[in-house]
Amino acid sequence: MNWLILNWAQILHYALQHMLLSVFPILLGTLVAVPLARLANGFRLTRSSIYVASSVLYAIPSLPLLIFLPALLGTKILNPVNIEVALTIYAIAIMLTSASHAFLSIDPSVIHAADAMGFGAWKKFVQVELPLAGSQLLAGIRVVSVSTISLVTVGSLIGVNSLGFFFLEGYQRDFPLEIWVGIAATALIALLFDQILAICGRVLMPWNHRRVTRERSAA
Repeated sequence: MNWLILNWAQILHYALQHMLLSVFPILLGTLVAVPLARLANGFRLTRSSIYVASSVLYAIPSLPLLIFLPALLGTKILNPVNIEVALTIYAIAIMLTSASHAFLSIDPSVIHAADAMGFGAWKKFVQVELPLAGSQLLAGIRVVSVSTISLVTVGSLIGVNSLGFFFLEGYQRDFPLEIWVGIAATALIALLFDQILAICGRVLMPWNHRRVTRERSAA
């Protein structure tokens, strides 16, 4: 308890750093993966390629990737850009498959009806496909969020400190409390982000919230 009291400012600092490192990959990964998955779904070959590409990307070990990226990007090893790029790659890998399945779940008759009404590709994507696939897309983003927040801790191995700092220092000092603080704080941030995404989903897609409420009432 004394350690917590003496180090609360450091815990808060690394928690905020952890959150800042998480936000960009979640947003950029989603913005890249969603339209890319929709475009690829238009052809069977590219659709299959998405699943292969996402599996290959996610299979890349995180630590070697973080060591390799500085040479590729021309950055220094301690530059936070390295971990942001790495986390974005993993976010895209996860979101590609989720987004592809989300768009495939849309009833084809609805798409045909939009075509018959003269909807252009962009208008159909924004006004028809995104709303209908929204709940599954949100589920995918929530998975990306949890995964990203967990992977941020790996950055501490190359000196980009976050809550992973407490894992390393706790292990080196043989002080389990630090490790548990890092785990608990990371889990709390993941829960916070998940709740924020859930609230955004209810605000942006109120029809899904009403449908779930009706189903629960009927049950």
